[in-house]
Amino acid sequence: MKMIIAIIQDKDSNRLTNALTENDYKATKLSTTGGFLREGNTTLMIGCEEDDVDNVLGIIEKNCSQRDQMVAPISPMGGNADSYIPKPVKVEVGGATVFVLPVESFFKF
Repeated sequence: MKMIIAIIQDKDSNRLTNALTENDYKATKLSTTGGFLREGNTTLMIGCEEDDVDNVLGIIEKNCSQRDQMVAPISPMGGNADSYIPKPVKVEVGGATVFVLPVESFFKF
């Protein structure tokens, strides 16, 4: 058994959870916040059999698209001036960061 932890952008959350449900995979959805853009993310925890990992990864890849986004300047007020961005910059957002972990035991009560 494996635990897949997928960190995705909120905009992709509904599309991905619907696709997982259509393929009979269950997921636990957590609201999380990204460190760089300080925007909302969704973290999905998906338990599956080892034989299903590639299928789940394919569903995640198909439903979590990357796109460009302009990031407004972040004021150094009250923070570190080293991280100050003086003008808007384009960054790539979306996609998914995925971890696949072994599961030693699984219990459902």
